[in-house]
Amino acid sequence: MYQYTEYDRDFLQARVAEFRDQTERRLSGALGEDEYKQLRLRNGLYEQRHAYMLRVAIPYGMLSSVQMKTLGHIAREYDKGYGHITTRQNIQYNWPELAQVPDILQELADVDMHAIQTSGNCIRNTTTDPLAGAVGDELEDPRPWCELIRQWSTLHPEFNWLPRKFKIAVTGALSDRAAVQVHDIGLRLVKNEAGETGFEVLVGGGLGRTPYIGQVICEFLPTEHLLTYISAILRVYNLEGRRDNLYKARIKILVNALGIDVFREKVEQQWAQSRNVDDTFTTEQIEALKAQFPAAPLLGTLNVTDEQGAGNSEQPDQMFSNPLFNQWYQTNTKAHRDSGRRIVYLSLKSSDQPAGDITADQMEKVAELAEQFSLGEIRSTHEQNLVLAHVPVNSLFELWTELKQIKLATPNLGKLTDMIVCPGLDYCSLANAGTLEIHDQIYQRFDNLDYLHELGDISIKISGCMNACGHHHVGDIGILGVDKGGVEWYQLTIGGHAGNKAYLGLRLGKAIAKSEVANAIEQLLEAYVACRQPEESFHDVVMRLGTTPFKERVYATAA
Repeated sequence: MYQYTEYDRDFLQARVAEFRDQTERRLSGALGEDEYKQLRLRNGLYEQRHAYMLRVAIPYGMLSSVQMKTLGHIAREYDKGYGHITTRQNIQYNWPELAQVPDILQELADVDMHAIQTSGNCIRNTTTDPLAGAVGDELEDPRPWCELIRQWSTLHPEFNWLPRKFKIAVTGALSDRAAVQVHDIGLRLVKNEAGETGFEVLVGGGLGRTPYIGQVICEFLPTEHLLTYISAILRVYNLEGRRDNLYKARIKILVNALGIDVFREKVEQQWAQSRNVDDTFTTEQIEALKAQFPAAPLLGTLNVTDEQGAGNSEQPDQMFSNPLFNQWYQTNTKAHRDSGRRIVYLSLKSSDQPAGDITADQMEKVAELAEQFSLGEIRSTHEQNLVLAHVPVNSLFELWTELKQIKLATPNLGKLTDMIVCPGLDYCSLANAGTLEIHDQIYQRFDNLDYLHELGDISIKISGCMNACGHHHVGDIGILGVDKGGVEWYQLTIGGHAGNKAYLGLRLGKAIAKSEVANAIEQLLEAYVACRQPEESFHDVVMRLGTTPFKERVYATAA
């Protein structure tokens, strides 16, 4: 992972000192809230329903064991003993005291972390495939390019006050695990007919109140032009994006208002003026970044893998003698490009705590396990789980035994209870409805692992408002909380998909009462089982039959 330089560290120390002074002036009354608000937002500090919330940046989801230990320490000393992994691969603390936030930022800076640009109308944390550098279906490791974008975008003077927040995702694999089609800019590493590596560039994707799938603006962008081209996109957006209406300020609105062809022409005009003078980087600079993401030492033979990264990995002996371990191995581990290693998902989706939450004790133990089993490295995912990417096959049983003790070995990756859930009305001042109770309601109804595995992979994604922080638009089953006269109701969508060929879910019908959500999910699943053909996914059935068979069951039961 990227190693900070002395310049990076000096910059962070200065930033902490600056924010400490601003916070002290706010507490003394010398600085008003209106002035302070923009300063705290630029340092990741929100004001939620009951307390402040601090969002800490985890660039492209990469953490060292030392950093994870510090996050655990912060959760215990400054919060209520836990943190929350977000869909931008960051971590949030929901209960810090304002006076202590500069102390938290200091502790973060001491381990090369910060909260800069995790909020505000700027370029947010660039996300990527959590399996980058480990999986076999990868054309090229995208993380050095994410790091290049991070360095370029941090406090970029031209793009620090955009019409709205701006999100970029990068993937280097055949299978899109970064959801690039639902980002403001999505970048796919590809090869052209000459065998050269470049980027397919998508623009105008996004969820929220008005969801859109991103459109291809450039089929092949040579890598050396990456920064100049995305600068041109951002300039067009910065100049022409709406600032009069908060709900129409995202780039997706501009792209769809102009049309992709007109938007492309405007970008090309901007790019022609700047491609040879602005935002350049040298081959030596990108090679130096690539050198900071070395491949894990080889333990076996390299696999030839398919699009899903499946290959002929070695298998631990305990698979054949311990059915519980076998179930976890089959569900929560994936093939590594090195047959002597395995990629391990740590499920943050259990009945013991809200989806995506992780306790201080768990964080500190995960840090120890990463040091012992995965080269001291941890990744966060936009599905709100964690990954140990380089686990030796002969250590899997020991790791599983340790993970069970800290309740991070639930074998439900990709299954119904592996839900994405935003914090909802329990925390967020923007939310219309609660999400945590809905999560609990579903989890309690569908707690039979054998049944979940018989169903296969099905995603449920829950948002407490139209901002769609729970990505409900691209879930097999999406659940959106709405407010009707002060009462919480829930609107369902079905058939959404976030990977290759992303698709926005279809609205099922009228909203249902809070008490009926689990019943509705059960009816959707029964319709799926009754209608599916061999090898068909939930999404496939919806695409073949539409919403009718699902709607008939849900609303007949509700009536």
